This record gives sequence, structure tokens and C-alpha cells, in this order.
Amino acid sequence: MKPKLLTILFLVISSFGMAQNYTLKGKIRDAKNQETIPNATVLLLNVTDSAQVDGIISDLDGNFEIESIKEGDYLLKIQYLGYENYFRTIQLLGDLDLGTISISQEATDLQEVTIEARRATSQNKSDTTMFNADAFKTMRDASAQTLIEKLPGVTSEDGSLQAQGEAIAQILVDGEPFFGTDVRTALQNLPAEVIQSIEIYDQLSEKARLSGFDDGERLKTINIITKPNRRKGQFGRTSAGYGTDDRYLVGASINDFDNDRRITFTGLSNNINVTDFSSDPNAQNNARPQSGIIQTHILGLNYSDKWGEKIKVSGSYVFSSRENFERSTRFREFITSGESDQLYDEVSTETRVNNRHQFDMRFEYDIDEKNRIVFIPRFSARFETENSGFNGETSNGFDPINTVENIRNAENEDYDIFNRIFYSHKFDKPGRTLTFRGRMSENWNKDRANRIARNEYFVPDSRTEIINQQINRDRSGSSWETGISFTEALSERSQLELEYEIGNRLNDSDQLIFDVIDEAIDEPILELDTALSNTFESKFLTQETELGYQYKTEKIRIQTELQYQNARLDNTQGFPQAFELQRTFQSLQPTVRFNYQITDNTNLQFDYDTRVQEPDLRQLQPVVDNTNPLQLYVGNPDLDQSYSNRLRMRFRSNNPETDQSWFLFAQTSFVNKIIANSSFIAEEATEIQPGIVLEPGSQLFSPVNLNGYWDLRSWASYGMPVDFLKSNLNINAGAGITNRPTFVNGENGTNFSRRLSTGLSLSSNISDQIDFNIWTRLSFSRVENSLNPNLNDNFFNQRARINFNWIFWEGFVFRTDINYQANRGLSEGFDQNFTLVNMSLGKKIFGNQRGEISLSVYDLFRQNNNIRRNITDTFIEDVQTNVLQRYFMLTFSYNIRRFAKGTSMEDYQDLMEDGGDRGGDRRRGNWN
Repeated sequence: MKPKLLTILFLVISSFGMAQNYTLKGKIRDAKNQETIPNATVLLLNVTDSAQVDGIISDLDGNFEIESIKEGDYLLKIQYLGYENYFRTIQLLGDLDLGTISISQEATDLQEVTIEARRATSQNKSDTTMFNADAFKTMRDASAQTLIEKLPGVTSEDGSLQAQGEAIAQILVDGEPFFGTDVRTALQNLPAEVIQSIEIYDQLSEKARLSGFDDGERLKTINIITKPNRRKGQFGRTSAGYGTDDRYLVGASINDFDNDRRITFTGLSNNINVTDFSSDPNAQNNARPQSGIIQTHILGLNYSDKWGEKIKVSGSYVFSSRENFERSTRFREFITSGESDQLYDEVSTETRVNNRHQFDMRFEYDIDEKNRIVFIPRFSARFETENSGFNGETSNGFDPINTVENIRNAENEDYDIFNRIFYSHKFDKPGRTLTFRGRMSENWNKDRANRIARNEYFVPDSRTEIINQQINRDRSGSSWETGISFTEALSERSQLELEYEIGNRLNDSDQLIFDVIDEAIDEPILELDTALSNTFESKFLTQETELGYQYKTEKIRIQTELQYQNARLDNTQGFPQAFELQRTFQSLQPTVRFNYQITDNTNLQFDYDTRVQEPDLRQLQPVVDNTNPLQLYVGNPDLDQSYSNRLRMRFRSNNPETDQSWFLFAQTSFVNKIIANSSFIAEEATEIQPGIVLEPGSQLFSPVNLNGYWDLRSWASYGMPVDFLKSNLNINAGAGITNRPTFVNGENGTNFSRRLSTGLSLSSNISDQIDFNIWTRLSFSRVENSLNPNLNDNFFNQRARINFNWIFWEGFVFRTDINYQANRGLSEGFDQNFTLVNMSLGKKIFGNQRGEISLSVYDLFRQNNNIRRNITDTFIEDVQTNVLQRYFMLTFSYNIRRFAKGTSMEDYQDLMEDGGDRGGDRRRGNWN
């Protein structure tokens, strides 16, 4: 009997061993428009009982490939939201390619009424707004930035990307840091086609995320969740172009993703003012042009991975070398103490060569379920050379008061180290935690400069002064801070926190100014200028104790804290006159935070914060800075710290059924003892320090504490789909008021400014063959000055942009980017309108159409310009700088796309269960 059993067992095993495994693949398209269907569910079922045998998710191009299938008969089922289920019987006798499979959109007829399902574009989860990327169509070679600029509530303000009225501070990819805080580099290194969804939220500080108590430190964050079938493979873009006037660009961005292990390389070299690698063929598409003519070389590397089950590591290194030649004109109207005017005109040229190394890292170690360590080191080194010069003239509007001609050559070195470490422990009792944190920083700065200035003074008599100086500045600083916080659950809904923190900041600065007495051939003869030289040391020791209480339910979270701070400031000057100054500050800093989840998709948030701000080293150091001999600056060692009160409101709401969304933001601040610049305009020669005379008409600026500063800023956005255009419409409006206290020639005053703005954008949602974005913004500003009504002024600015991309016959591609700007109310010569037109015509090449050859033109009508207005507490100025103008370029680019064929059902289900957030809730502060 045993031999028979052994024989049967052998035959069974042999049959399994000899059984053939085959592969089934195909491509899914829309039956009507033949567009590919990504993320469709492909199931392989038993014919007899419809039990699932295997399954996969189609990739971005609609492809699927199921491997290791045994020979037999199967039922193929394909399902996708909004489409009819597709069934097909298959007899698998070998590898089988089903070719193109067309599936039809699902529609239900009810008494001649057709109901079609709408896929929601967004949803709110507490303080997070999540957008479905597939609901926003872009070209296939578009960057993540192109996609994100289509989202409701996202705008570009003066070259900075903003979301819901606040600047975006960092980009995460699947919950992990991506190129640190370099938002533009991060967005340009990801193609839009790999994105499944996008989260926008305010990320809490490391300490708040570990302890569960909000400390008010937030970063406006975008978390990009990638598609599950795009988490394993290589993708990126390479470009090379050459054009007229020897303009060139060579760049590459290559990503290697293998689930948790992710490596991104970026490289760039160009002289067309592109400061970060761009995957957009029209790289020069900023609404605000770069100032100057810039040549840039960049090498960057980003890495993230999980080392085992407990350790996560991410980091980035970027080397950049940038040379910028800038020529600018500026016109300032100074705030004076009467109706007499003081005006300043300046023309300057500057060439700066800046080499910078930047390294960022994040190390997370989950020791066990109760203990966690986070270590975040950062290092940067900067080496810069400067060759600059400017000619300036001060006048009363009719006659010149003084003039200056200044030439400066300098070499600067900066080194910065910044390390943070956090440790958190959870006790057995829920809600009881202990969190320790430490921070340490070191920095060194060395500046060496030579400057020659020729100053002419016309009041009361004409006089000429020549300055020939050698400047040596050495600064070093270090700071440390450590703190510990303990939380205790009082009930299931309430928690108490007790916190203590101590830290110290030390700064040491030596400034030695030498007058060049004789330009000797080998070594110049120097003499120390004791009036401009200084050695200074500042220490700032703080101790803080805080008690906090938090109460939360399913819909409401209330948190209040009271912090007591004791700070001691020690200033010591060793040269030219030795003195010491000690100051002690005490303050109570209450905070209140309220969050109300009105509905699943509507959220209201209020924050009240109080903060203090101590003066920095330059503001404290009592040494005269004569970089511009007509406008001197000297620090003030008697400064107090400022105390601010801030109230902020956010409202988010969206309707998944209609895709209409609202974002409202408002913030107001009141600051006591704000550190502002005072201005003294000399009517006659005035000695401000021993050996330093302020000539008639010249000015002295010095920081002082002033009361009366307040501001109010608000912003609103409304988004809705425009179905008949297959587009999305976003309308936004904003208002701002700022009351700046001023102190001019011993008199207190205010500089009151108001700003109103409105704008709209219409972005297409048609297909990956045609894409457009129409954007415009209008702003109106008014400035009123209490000391000199002659400075009261109105200013109007309009900006508009049209971006259009079209893939038409046989893979030809047309792209255009048009920017228009109009100014009204600026100073004479600055009220200029211009239209910047960029355009390209390209041809997709290769069988997969991933290559492209294009001919482009930048600034077709040669009108590019850069004008801006700045409002400060001492002057209002208009500035115009040189910019890059028209050139033509022939470019070859290639999109790298190599992904795994689909995603397993297990990975897909995991993704759906956690919402795609690999970081879970830890990034929102729910680790406890």
C-alpha cells in the first residue's frame, strides 16, 4: 500500500512541478474617446464559482500584466468607477496578449433623464484638504507644479506658490520630506502623471506632533500621494538646448523609486535665468521674471528609505553655483517730519558669484511602540564674491543735496550647522507621555571687502570727500535650547501638559575698518578707523514654563496654554569704548486654539497667539555702517524685545456632489515695542559719534522700539467646475491693512497702507492632449503718511497670464505662455506696461512619443521687464532691474518612464485603507 501512496504522491508533486505558468496582459481604453484608463481594477475569476484567482490595477497608460497564472479557463472582469463592468471568458493555454480592451461609460436612463456619476475633486478631513489628481487634467509631460497650480485656493504670488492665502513651506511625497524646504525643486522633479492625490494642510512642529499639544509652529505643507503603480520604477526628464546669443540649457531629473527606497537626482546648467531644473518645456514661465542675467549650475540628490521595520531615513544634498549680473534703478521718497520732500535716485550694477552646499537629513527610529527618536541635522556652506558699484543722488525735488559714487569688491564665507533631536516616551496609561527635545546651532561668517567712495555735498557749501577702506568682519554665533514636556490624561477627552524650556544664544562680532593711507605696490599702508570699528558680544538666556489644557470631542478641539518667560540680555563691547549692559525681560504669553469640524467637509479654526521677539546682533551692535555714506546705519544696544498678539481664522468647506469649495483666511496682529528703524535727516553737520559727522542732507537710520503697529490680512477663494467648458473656475479676493509707526527727526508718525486685490483663474480639464490656464489678478494700494501728506499715493497693478498647450496632428505640440503686467501710480519712469510672450513648436518622436524636439522663443516682442514697489517704515521706493530678453532655442527632451506593470491588489487595498498616507497620522501630531 505504501509504494502506491508514494507513487501517487510523486505523480502529484511532479504534475505541479511540471505545470506551466503563463502571463495575461492587455490595455484598457475608453470605448468612446479611446483615452487610456488608469487605475482600473482587473480581476481574474474562476468560471465555475466566480471566486477571485488574481487581480491587479492598470497603470497610467491603461496597461495590465498578471503573471504566474496556471493553464485553464477563467472569467476576466474589469471595473472602473463610472464605467460598465466588462466580462470576458478566457482559455489560457499559453502567454496571452488581449490587446486593447474598450470599456463603456455607464449611464442610467430614467424617463429620458441621464444621470452620470461625478467624481469628487476634493474632500476635507479636519484641517486637511485632499484633492483627487485625476480630476484635474494636464498634459502627459506636465510637472507636479502645473497640476498643483490648478487646485482651488492655490495661487502664485510674486514668484511664491501659495495655498489658501499662505506661502507653501515644504513638499512631502507619501509623507516623507522631498528636497527639504525647496518647494520649486521638489515640484519640478515630479511629473504630474505619478500623482494620485494631493493633501494641503498646516503641519505642526516636531514637538507638537510627538506630544499632541499644538505649540503654534506650523508649516503650510503639500503632501503628494503617488499612485500605487508608480511607486516602483524609474522616471524623469532630460533636456538639452542651444540658442541665439549663445544661450543654452542642459538639465536632467531622474527618479528611482522602489516602494520605500526612493532616490532622485537632478542636474542643471544654463544661462537663461532658470534657477531650478524645470520639467516644463517653457521653463521661463514665472509670472514675475528673475532679476538680472543669471547663469546657474546645480547638482542635487534626494534620498529616502526604511531601514528595517523601525528606522526611516530621508535626506537631500544640493550644490549650486550661481552668477548674477544685475543692473537696477531705484527711486525713494523718504518719510520726513514736514511737507518738505527728500528724494533719492540710484543706479547700480552688481555681479555676484555664489557657491553653496546645502545638506538636510531626517532620521526616525521607532525603538518600540512606546519610544521614538527623531534626529534632524542640517549643514550649509556659502562662498560668495561681489563686484558692485552704485551712483546715488539725494535731492529736495529740485536741487541736489549730495551725491555718491561707490565701488565695492568683497569675498564672503558663511558656515551654518543646525541640529535638532527629539525623544518621546508613551507610558502604559493612555495620554501620559514624556517628550524631550534639544537644539544646537553654530555659525561662522567671514567678510573681506575693499571699497572706494566719492561723496559730494552741496549744502551749505560744495565739498568733496574720498573714502578708501578695507573692511574685515568676523562673526560667530552659537545657540542651544533644551526642553521637556509631560502630558497627563485627565479623562478620555481632556489632557494636561506641563513644560519647561531653557536656552541661550551667544553672538560675537568683530568689525575692523582700515583707511588705506597709501596704495603700496606690495602691501598697502593701512590705518585703523576707530570710529567705525567695533568688537561686540551679545548673550540672550531664556527660561520658559508652560501649563496647557486640551479638550476634544469628535467635532471640537479646544486648547489653551499660559507660558511665563524670563529672559536676560547681556551686551558687552570691548572696543572702541568698553561697556556692559544687562537687561531682564519678563512676560506672560497666553494662547488659545479652537477647531470645529462642522460637517465632514466643513471646518472652522481659530487661533490666538502671543509671542516675543528679541533684537538680533546687527540691531544691537552700536557700530556705524557706512555702506552708503549718504545713508548711515547704527545699532542700538538698549533695544527691548517686542510683544505681539495675533488672531487667525481659517474656514474650509467643499461640496463633493457639486465640487464647489470655499477657503477663507483672516489674520490680525498687534505689536507692542516693535523693532523699527528711526530716521534722522541732518539739516547741518552733526557729530553722531566721536569722529563721525553726518553731513547736511544725509540720513542716519537706527533701530528703536515703537508702539502702534497693527495689521489685518484676509483672503478668500471660491472654486467650482464649469462643465460646459470642461474646466475649473477659481475666484479669489484679498484685503490688507498695515499701520506702521515711524520716528523721523524726533517726531512720531504713522505710515498707513491699504491693499485690495481680486483675481480669477480658469484651468482646463479636457484631456492630456490639450491644456490651458487663464489667470489674472488686480490689486489697488493706497499709502497715507501722517508726517508728510505729500507721500500719500495710490498704486494700481494688474497681472494676467495665459498658458496654452496643445498636442495636435501626428504628435506636433504647440505651447505658448503669455504674461501681461500693467502699473499705475508709480514714480515717473516706472509706470510701464509690458507683455512677455514665450512660445514653442515641437514634435513628439519615437514610437512611445517620449522624445520631443522643439523650437522655442522667449520674450517674442522683447518687452520683458521687472518693476516692483516696496513700502517700509522709513521710505517708499520703486525699483526696476534688468531682465533676460528675447532669444530663440532648439531643444531636445526625453521623458523617462519605466514602471512595474500595474500594482498588486494587496498594495492597492492597503493604499485605499490608509488614504495613501505612508506617514499615517504621525505627521499631524497623533502619534500618541
